[in-house]
Amino acid sequence: MTRIDFYTHVPQKLPVAVQLIGKAWERGLAVWVRVPDDAVAATLDDALWLQPVGSFLPHCRSHHPLAPQTPVVIDSLEQEPHTHQVLMNLGTDRPDYFSRFERMIEIVSLEEQDRQYARERFLFYRDRGFEIHSHNLGTPPP
Repeated sequence: MTRIDFYTHVPQKLPVAVQLIGKAWERGLAVWVRVPDDAVAATLDDALWLQPVGSFLPHCRSHHPLAPQTPVVIDSLEQEPHTHQVLMNLGTDRPDYFSRFERMIEIVSLEEQDRQYARERFLFYRDRGFEIHSHNLGTPPP
């Protein structure tokens, strides 16, 4: 059954996404990154060329011919995933195919609308018995 990790209270999603993609790649895991649109895909694509400093994360967009052989794929077109190891959902809705993956990562910003969508997804997963782990990345109270 898919393990689902929610990373919450995130000021900016993409830097956290880059960090988590890097950790997964270091562990030899393939990552399918679902993004809401081409603008986010392009920004993430650029970020993965620059971070982490001193290394390279092999990645491409889902429509690229090398996508089936590339460890990190960014998808804004709702393509059929080529991997089923790690799914990172940066969209606001629940991907229909999430349960095919060993692990899914949900990153939740501080924006109220994003938090509301995340609560709905969390309840959906919980009510169906998925293993959920929450990671609060916000500043702890004093």
